[in-house]
Formats: sequence, C-alpha cells, structure tokens
Amino acid sequence: MVQKEIKKKTRIYALIAILSAIVLVSAIYTIGNPSTVLVSSSNISPLKAFSSITEMKNFLTANSKVSSTFAGGPLDSQYYSNSGTPTPTGALAPAAASNTATLGGNQLSSYSTTNVQVAGVDEADTVKTDGQYIYVLNQDWSAQSQNNVYVLNANSQDPSVVSKITLGNNTSLAGMYLSQNGNTLAVVGSNYANMIVYPMVMIAGGQMPYYPGWANYGVSSFIYIFDVSDKTSPVLEYNYTMSGSYFDSRMIGNEVYMVISQPANLLNGTVVLPAVYNNAVDSTIMPPSIYYTDLNDTYFTYTTFVGLNLADTSQTPSKMTIMMGGTSNMYVSQNNMYITCPSYVGQNGQETKIYRVAINGQNLSFQATGSIPGYIINQYSMDEYNGYFRVATTTSSGSFFSQNEQNNLYVLNMNLTVVGKLENMAPGENIYAARFIGTTCYLVTFHQTDPFFVIDLSNPQAPSVAGELKIPGYSSYLYPYDANHVIGVGSQTTIENGSENINLKLSLFDVSNINKPTEVANYLVSGNYTSSAAQNDPHAFLFSLEKQLLVIPVSITNFEQASVGPSNSAVPVPVTGASGSSAGSTPVVSPPIFIMNEESWQGAYVFNVDPASGFTLRGTVTNLNATQLNSQGFMNEGTAYYYTQNDVITRSLYIGNTLYTISNSEVKLTNLSDLTQIAQVNLT
Repeated sequence: MVQKEIKKKTRIYALIAILSAIVLVSAIYTIGNPSTVLVSSSNISPLKAFSSITEMKNFLTANSKVSSTFAGGPLDSQYYSNSGTPTPTGALAPAAASNTATLGGNQLSSYSTTNVQVAGVDEADTVKTDGQYIYVLNQDWSAQSQNNVYVLNANSQDPSVVSKITLGNNTSLAGMYLSQNGNTLAVVGSNYANMIVYPMVMIAGGQMPYYPGWANYGVSSFIYIFDVSDKTSPVLEYNYTMSGSYFDSRMIGNEVYMVISQPANLLNGTVVLPAVYNNAVDSTIMPPSIYYTDLNDTYFTYTTFVGLNLADTSQTPSKMTIMMGGTSNMYVSQNNMYITCPSYVGQNGQETKIYRVAINGQNLSFQATGSIPGYIINQYSMDEYNGYFRVATTTSSGSFFSQNEQNNLYVLNMNLTVVGKLENMAPGENIYAARFIGTTCYLVTFHQTDPFFVIDLSNPQAPSVAGELKIPGYSSYLYPYDANHVIGVGSQTTIENGSENINLKLSLFDVSNINKPTEVANYLVSGNYTSSAAQNDPHAFLFSLEKQLLVIPVSITNFEQASVGPSNSAVPVPVTGASGSSAGSTPVVSPPIFIMNEESWQGAYVFNVDPASGFTLRGTVTNLNATQLNSQGFMNEGTAYYYTQNDVITRSLYIGNTLYTISNSEVKLTNLSDLTQIAQVNLT
C-alpha cells in the first residue's frame, strides 16, 4: 500500500533513535525550543509551571519517596504477558490485500456500535463498523505478523476482506476509532521495539520488588491516522507518537483525546523528559510547558493529554503535560476528562486524587484537583451529572491478613470539593460493580451474597440508600435495559453432586420502585466453571432493546475425575499424551491415583431479553473448528483450549438482520432470525 509521504517511514526509524538517546542528551534539553510545545488552553492558572530543569530536578529529589513505582499502562502488562522479549521489527507498513470487492446493492438499515459508558463519547475498540464495512483489529501473538487491521466488506451476500493494514510487531494495540463520515480510521496503542529492561531491585525497606526501567524508557504510544475513503487501499496519513505508556483515550465527534503517562524521575541524576514525534517534527516537552499542583505524592508521572482532529489532520494537535501520581482510571463526559491517581496517606490510608481537564474541540484546559478516601475499581464507578461529579469507592484498614472494608459514595462539585457523601456501606465487602443513571446509582458489593444497592442522588448534598436487595452471587457489570430495569452480568457459586461450581450469572433487576428493587429473572450458564469476557470488558457486551437482543461471549470448562485403581494390568483410561492427543493406557499404580479429564467450549450465547419472559436462550454460535469438537460439541483435550485462542469470539455486532461474531481467525455471519450460518470470512 502506497503511503502519502515516503519520508514518514524514515521518521519512524528516527523516533526509535530519539527515544534511545533521550536519557543521554540533557544538554540538548537545556537549549531546546519550548515553542514547539502547544498547550491549547487559556485557563491553566490553577497549575504551577516549572521554570527550569533544575527546578524539576530539585522537586523530584525532594518529593519522590522511591525512584519509581509506576507499573506502566494497561497495554504494557498485556504486551509482556503475551509476547515476552521484544524482537526486531520493521517500520509501519500498510499492505494491500490480494483481493478486492464492492458492497453491491444490499442496503443495510441499522447496525450496532461500540458499547460505551457515556452517549456521544466513543471508546477505542478492536472492532468498528459503519454499517457497510467492518474494521477488525487482529492481534495474533503467535504469528509472524502479529498486529493487523482487516477491512471487510460487510455485505452478507458477498462478505470479504478488501484490504489489510500491517502494523508491525512489538506493538500492543488499544483499539480504533472511525470518523463520523467513515473515511478516516485512527489506531491507538503502544510500541516496545526499543525497550530497555533494567534488573530488578528492592524498594526502600525491602517491602517488594519492582522494575525501575521496564515501563520507563523505550515505550512509546501512538495515534496512526489512515485515510480509508478507498477501502481497498488505506493510506497512512498522520503519525503522532510520544514516549510513555498509553493510558486511555476517547473520541467526541471527530476529536480524539489520548492520555499518555511516563515516569517522572531521575536516571543517574538526569531528568528524563517526554519526547514527541508529530508527523514530521521531533521535539521534547520541556519546562515551562510541564505543570504541577500542590498535591503531594510518593512518585510522579508526566501525564500528557493530547487532542487530535480526525477530520482535519492539518490542525496541530493540542497537548498539555501535568506532573501527577500514577494514573489509574479515567472518566470522560462531553465536556470534561477526569483522571484518578491512587495514593496512600499514613498507615492504610488509601486516597484517590482526581484531576479535571475541560475539553472543547482542540482546547484542553486544566480546571481543578481534589481527593477522596478509598480506591476506585473502574471508570463505571464515576459519573458527571448536572454539574456534579459522583464517585463510588472502597476503603480498607487493618493488616494484610485482616482487612476491614467499607464502601462510600461521594458527590463533588466542579471544583472537586466534596459537597455530599454516603459512607460506611456494606462493611466487610468490596464494590464489584457500579452504574450511575441520572439521579440514581446502582451499586453491587460482595462477600458471600450480592447486595444490590439503589442509591438516591436526587439531592446531591444528601445521597441516601433508597433500596437494597440481597441475592446469591454478584454482578461485576451493570447495564441499563430501560428506565425501569438493569441487567447484571456476574457469577454465582453453586453446588452440584457435592462439587462446587462457579457459574456465569445473568440477572434482570426491576428498579421501577427504587425502595424495593427485585430480581425478576436470572440465567445460570451450567458447567464446572463458566464465565464471560463481558464481566470485565463491557465492549464484549452486545445489546439492542429494539431487537430485545443480548449477545455475550461465553467460556465453559468441565472437569471429570477418573480413577485408576490397583490391578494386574493396565487400566484403559484415556490420558493426554505429549502431543496433546489421547494416548495409550494408564500403567498400574498403587495406591489409586486420579486423572482429571477436561472438556471446554467457547462461543457466543444469543438471548432474547424482556421483563416478562426474562432471558430466553435462542442458541449459540462458535468460531471453533468443528473438527475439534466431540459429539457433545466440546473440545475433549484440556490443552486444546490453549491452541484455539485465535478462535475465541471476543466481539459481536449486528448489521440489519445479520449477526457477526469476531475472533482472531475469522468473522462468522449468522442469520438472526434462525441462527443459521450465512458465511464466514477468514482473517489470514
């Protein structure tokens, strides 16, 4: 695939060299030109700016309790858990597919989009569609080419891959954004090609080991923008890359906002500063364009907010860098970005610091900081409504072996000052799920049963528990079915034939009377261990009220214990051989031993959902190869599960009356009327 500017390839190579040298060129930093840094803001007065590198060095020396405990961003752990040591890679190289196709005359009336927290605020995901084409981000850690974007013609009569973008190895991808007109695709993620790994050391007092360098230097995060107006030939149009770990991102309209964090510490007495590659310009973010507040912390990161317009890449991206603690969660409304940083004050004194940055197109404006007790589990524990910011937290005290948990809800104004609070809920339990909807918060805590709380926030100064329901199990994700009902996705422990099972549980709560919530329906997926990615990844949750449709990925594992007793001859019990196949007979042993046979299945469950009938399972869809399944539809060998990870369904969407289930290996098309297979498209 031809790029618009061939020189961009050499610039990518140049960035690698810049990131390698960043820790060695402090002399260059002191004469760098800060005018290359743009902070598109007229209201940063609440922040202080460092006047020089010397002032930054003195600040870090005086305030940092350890060299760095920054554990990196969410993509860092994903990359290292899957791929391990970085390997050589070439530059970004979009490549044309071998075949092309047109949409044809099939007109599609409706299609699903990414399941997001806030209406109008898009979130990066591995699959995007405009109703005519589907963009699939494929990450196959075992393949020679590990990271690709496939562009598919979605026409159910003639589905096909029309082009492929190759993104190179040593990369972990967060997801994609598609512009409103469907002609521009943004891919966001992190690159680890120039990773510098330092030996493990112990922090002060020998409390725990950490790696001071693995997430510090050599990690860069990017937004690659592709012109996809010609679906058969995507073109790399813009490359914005920064040193540091990808933290999170959102898109409002055509504006993409990305947050990148990099440890702010000293390396051999030298201040390490963030580096920027802005399409064709290399620069360093320097004082006085690095800001900080009076909030104290034990360690610090450069957290950079970037704004970039997909519809007009000729606009210079805006950015603002704030030195703060380690970023943990982000909530974004139509007008504000909220970043949280966990901290500890005294013995077992957990605290969450909050930063608010106003967003308006390209303008980024720091507004306020504040803090609340406790820690936040995820973005759904936060919400903005009618000029207030609401947060649910859990606090704990006591020793490591004897924790005393309590749960709280705080209401803050736009200055991030607490104006209302509800504390000490469900002592001894932790928050597992939260969802704010208008003047109500639904909260799930768990220890042995699932207390489902309905909290009345109609008076922000005096939040109160309106109702409570205790049922077995818990929900870890809540979704509003309609104004009077909430869907919960979680787990419940059951006992079957004397054995303990952990089962995926769906609940439908009636909250029409906030004082008396009820569970009007539930569904348990049977098996020894059943679960869904939707429990922790809302993007895996597909729902349509109009279609009364719910689709979630499901994994099932069953165990069967077979005994081998004393005998004069071998007992013919199948065991797993070295090659992963059933091999031979088990030799005689005494006393008896037990062999655990395992069978597994993965696919999508398709439900009809309504308050009158509850959850009705219409059927299942799997992308597993039929040759791997036994007569009951399971994989017999326990090891087979690990060799079929590319067949695991991670996302589903619908266009018209067609369901698309997506795995690394293929996209399968299924008729929603009768769940018969229409076609499948291989992703190779």
